[in-house]
Amino acid sequence: MAKINRNLARKKRHKRVRKKVYGTTEKPRLNVFRSLNNIYAQIIDDNEGHTLVSASTVEPDLKEYKGKPDIEASKKVGEKLAKKAQEKGVEEVIFDRGGYKFHGRVKALADSARENGLKF
Repeated sequence: MAKINRNLARKKRHKRVRKKVYGTTEKPRLNVFRSLNNIYAQIIDDNEGHTLVSASTVEPDLKEYKGKPDIEASKKVGEKLAKKAQEKGVEEVIFDRGGYKFHGRVKALADSARENGLKF
């Protein structure tokens, strides 16, 4: 039996999802990346190829969550991302889970962003 490479499998799933999920200027894409120790989220305009807003646990104002892979940290990142997005005038996004299952930290980030004003 071949050894399963989890990250390669995730990247293949993400490629399949990205064929359908495309962020526009009116409705940009909210992308999530989850590492072992941190979580990162960006809102991307694929037409221009620019990141409009980003938030992660490695930012200075969320330093108490750096290296702590828990749901509370994901909620704080989602909250911060939603606030930054509203400042930039972004209200509606398309969610791109990045090939991860929609549960745990990814779900916590998405729910927190929804609660703080993002629509998707």
